[in-house]
Amino acid sequence: MPIYMDRHDVSETVTAEHVAQLHQQDLKVQDQFGCRGLTYWFDDKRKTAFCLIEAPDMKALEDMHNHAHGQVPHRIIEVEPSIVESFLGRIEDPKKKQDTGLNIIDDPAFRVIMIIELKQQVPFQAPSLEQFQSSLKDFNREVIDLLGAFGGKSVRQTDYYYLISFPSVSNAVHAAFNIQSVFHDTSNGDLKSKITLKIGLSAGVPVTEKQRLFEDTIKIAEQMCQVIKSEIVVTSEVRHLYESENADIFHENEKVIALTKEDEKFIAAFMDHMGSVWNNVNLKVDDFTKRVGHSKSQVYRKMMSLTGKSPNTFIKDYRLNEAVKLLNKNAGNISNIAFETGFSSPSYFSKCFQKKYGHFPSGYLVARTSTATERQTA
Repeated sequence: MPIYMDRHDVSETVTAEHVAQLHQQDLKVQDQFGCRGLTYWFDDKRKTAFCLIEAPDMKALEDMHNHAHGQVPHRIIEVEPSIVESFLGRIEDPKKKQDTGLNIIDDPAFRVIMIIELKQQVPFQAPSLEQFQSSLKDFNREVIDLLGAFGGKSVRQTDYYYLISFPSVSNAVHAAFNIQSVFHDTSNGDLKSKITLKIGLSAGVPVTEKQRLFEDTIKIAEQMCQVIKSEIVVTSEVRHLYESENADIFHENEKVIALTKEDEKFIAAFMDHMGSVWNNVNLKVDDFTKRVGHSKSQVYRKMMSLTGKSPNTFIKDYRLNEAVKLLNKNAGNISNIAFETGFSSPSYFSKCFQKKYGHFPSGYLVARTSTATERQTA
């Protein structure tokens, strides 16, 4: 039977005790609707409650709530229990709460989401492949230890990508700084010459208007890693919450930046439009002005400030990055990939590719094949 998470936006007068009473009323009638209440989360600060319920369908869940107390959820999405547990740490009532009569759970579902991306330089140079793999393995081991020490829960993880959930803003920020410090340790010189580090921190709740858990929060964290030139990037909310929990301010520098709300809106609007038009060969910077609500000159200044690149350069690099993905998948010949990624001709594509990566696309394919062979024999 499907499992759903619903969201209730409650009034300022609602307390954790009120929510616990409503939950108990659900449990009394759940069998009539074929439902089973698993647990819930309540955030007194943000006045939101989230219920995790096994139900035949969304209507049965709504009918149960309506019959029990009339508090119909504002939003319902279907979820995987393992994913819920990865983000929120549990899919049932906390054990320490189970012995109390009313079972009051004052536990917010608000989380800080950390994205870590290790971006490999292209094309990969393989002479010291074994040493690189060893360095990467050691670094990832330290990252995993640090994330655990600061209370981070892994939702998804590879050698080059981490999606982590933190209950604590301060712990998430401190973990990011520690990971950055480990990356820049002098013993990691070989690693730093081959990859770049990007860490994005955003915060939010599990159920919004999107279909997946924390979808909005994950998206902005990934966009920050993709777009912003600094190594560590946090949203304005993460900065505000961090400073409210700590005596010191959030220190920014060349490698650490906190976005403003205006920056976040700009990046979201720019990248949302980019995602739908990036491979249009006739794409122009002017096409973005209405989407982001800025003039052409303002778009230029914003992009230079946030990304270190002009809009035209950013678009070109975005296309080249997509082209690399297609080359890695052997998804067509070089000419086809050139046109698929928005370049006006294969010759211009090859010229841009060589300028950015030091090899023509054909040379990259040879280097990639050589590296893959070496990995198999290492």
